[in-house]
Amino acid sequence: MSISSSERDAARAALGLIISGVEQTLSGLNVLKGLLDPPPEVGEDAIDPKSPKNKYEVGGLEKLTEQGVEVCYRLFDAGKSRYAVASAMGISFGAATHRYHAWQKAGGVDRKKMAL
Repeated sequence: MSISSSERDAARAALGLIISGVEQTLSGLNVLKGLLDPPPEVGEDAIDPKSPKNKYEVGGLEKLTEQGVEVCYRLFDAGKSRYAVASAMGISFGAATHRYHAWQKAGGVDRKKMAL
């Protein structure tokens, strides 16, 4: 059984509509994601939790640089949870918890902030 050219054209048109709908849906989901979890902003500069300047390696272990600690603290300043900070920074939950307690001890949002 063969498909006529008009049926093939109708199928292509339907496929084009489906693809367009999927692309619009994905675009809308990305906008919604940005609204629900916007990147933390500090002044006019957005901070980058994944920046390679935030970590260094010592004996096969990654450690946070001073800038990395400040970025972590600014995420806490922005109201992010320890889970969110761990995920954003690529560190363990235990490390984020350690930084959270250090952030609280330093004064939380009222602490003296380091320039980035």
